[in-house]
Amino acid sequence: MAGPLLLGCQDLDKAYGTLTLFTRVSFGIFAGDRACLVGPNGSGKSTLLEILAGLETPDRGTRSVHGRVRAGYVAQDPTFAEGASVEEAVEAVLGHVDPDERPGRVALALGRAGIDDAHAPVDALSGGWRKRLAIARELAAEPDVLLMDEPTNRLDVDGILWLEELLVERARAFLVVSHDRYFLERVATRVLELDRAYPDGLFATDGTYSDFLARRDEFLRGQAAYEESLANLVRREIAWLRRGAKARSTKARGRIKEAGRLIEELEDAKARGAIRAVGIELTGSQRRTRRLLAARGVGLARGGHRLFRDVEVTLTPGTRLGVIGPNGSGKTSLLDVLAGELAPDDGVIERAKNLRVVRFEQQRTGLDPTQTLRRALAPEGDTVTFQGRSVHVASWAKRFLFQPEQLELVVGRLSGGEQARIRLARLMLEPADVLILDEPTNDLDIPTLEVLEESLGEFEGGLVLVTHDRFMLDRLATAILALDGRGGAELFADYAQWEAARETAREAPTTSRATSSGDAASRARTRSKRLGYLEQREWERMEQAILVAEKAVTACERSAEDPAIASDSAALQERYAALEAARAEVDRLYARWAELEAKISDAG
Repeated sequence: MAGPLLLGCQDLDKAYGTLTLFTRVSFGIFAGDRACLVGPNGSGKSTLLEILAGLETPDRGTRSVHGRVRAGYVAQDPTFAEGASVEEAVEAVLGHVDPDERPGRVALALGRAGIDDAHAPVDALSGGWRKRLAIARELAAEPDVLLMDEPTNRLDVDGILWLEELLVERARAFLVVSHDRYFLERVATRVLELDRAYPDGLFATDGTYSDFLARRDEFLRGQAAYEESLANLVRREIAWLRRGAKARSTKARGRIKEAGRLIEELEDAKARGAIRAVGIELTGSQRRTRRLLAARGVGLARGGHRLFRDVEVTLTPGTRLGVIGPNGSGKTSLLDVLAGELAPDDGVIERAKNLRVVRFEQQRTGLDPTQTLRRALAPEGDTVTFQGRSVHVASWAKRFLFQPEQLELVVGRLSGGEQARIRLARLMLEPADVLILDEPTNDLDIPTLEVLEESLGEFEGGLVLVTHDRFMLDRLATAILALDGRGGAELFADYAQWEAARETAREAPTTSRATSSGDAASRARTRSKRLGYLEQREWERMEQAILVAEKAVTACERSAEDPAIASDSAALQERYAALEAARAEVDRLYARWAELEAKISDAG
């Protein structure tokens, strides 16, 4: 049963110029809601979220906030005060909080975000860490409803998993705009789709994202059956009119009027039901070379930091390699090396003769914001050459869901999703032996993602794919190369195997290291010959010391989150300092254990 209504809207209309985003949209967010909003690019999801946040005004209709409900908002690209530190960025949203409570809220937010230095400038953070900070600071303000626009953008896979846990555990109620299908499946208990294909402009269901897909399919089948029945009725009425209906009687005039209404209703239903999908068809070179590219012992360092080492991969026709890792682990640098744009520090890259590599960059640096859409799609004239045939730019634009009247718009005025479609259009014009794609899913809606997946699955060459879209990785990748951010690189059979390994690693401190005393004694006897007396004693006691230290961390975490001291800033700071000290001790013990293990290995 739904809790009390917190935030709602009634009969909202919004248009920009001649472009209508949505009409007559009505729904509410209730206490405990874990709601996700989906819909095609251009349907107005971000604008609707801004209206609910009170940042945008509808053309018609009302936004209603019940009681003293507070709504928090995280934009797609969060903004912060220029020159602010991370601490100041959190304090900026705590104006409604008692001054004595603010230090504790700040410490809790930074702890949740995983940011150690409170004085670090926000401007120095990467896009992923800025997004983490924006989410954590809104939660620090303890909103009754949290509104978030594409929160998984800029986050790496670990960041998305962090966000999933955080929302489920900490948010009171939320509405999230997202195209990440795994994220939707894992966090949503209610899904809403904004699309003019629906009579009311909105389709909503309770349950998971997969429940939503099943119920939407059932609804659309019902709509199709109704449209067919309506079409049959309209055909009969048109036949009656053509037989020469005379509007002499009141009854005849009423039937003519009803026939007109039915015709309009059918036209409206057909317009709403028209499915528009991007026509993505990636072109392979038809090359029959068995081995396209091979990396042998490849390693790279930057600024004294080892990004990765000992990378071993082979690309053949049909190989689809997914690359994952935390932000800053060197994923894009690895793509540079594989593409031949950067020389590795170690190892070699072997490429087939005259290998054609086509690259899709994460950033939109290849697009000129002052250029018209016409020139961006067809730089040399009014036609493009696709698979050996000439295609007019208007037809080419239509394939990517652009209307003829948009051709003279400058690229800078197009949405992120529209700019992504331009880059996909360019990608299709280049036959490739190997495709190297760096985050191609950014800004794409779910229907376009599905079409892109189909095309990548049919591509006959080799594919290297960096993406945070776990559904795409799971569906496409024939292997996963995981970078750990500490120089390590490991191959997995698929995404599921990587995630299972990640969970095992997280549980290792409390499971695999909790071995029996007999096993520990046995290992101690075999290794005692390789260590000095004091080191041997230290090594024998290391497992127990780590277990004790990890229990201390758990106790400190509970102590720091004790609601009884939430208003005592001095006590909070003291307990967070104890928590940091406990974590540092665990790190020190693990580092020392690694030193002793390395000494044993060297001696062997």
